[in-house]
Amino acid sequence: MKRFAILALPLLAGCAMPPEGVDEAAVTRFDNAVKSMGCELVTEPHFLATELQTGLTREQVVGMIQYKLALEQAEPLPEGGHKFLSKGCS
Repeated sequence: MKRFAILALPLLAGCAMPPEGVDEAAVTRFDNAVKSMGCELVTEPHFLATELQTGLTREQVVGMIQYKLALEQAEPLPEGGHKFLSKGCS
């Protein structure tokens, strides 16, 4: 069963969708907001600034993190939070 899960992971990433209510313009605003904070979301002020810059709710910001993880455009940091690897961040 583990073998299937490992093989299915790239397929799931290919089917990743932004959170409900998040359009392409909001995805771009999210990417720009993350870049403006050094490509990391770690602390509460990072989350608040991202919400303010994008107009997204906390739930949508968390959904965007999950979306970027699925696309392999983000990775968890050992100390908590996430580092983004998309254009302008890597």
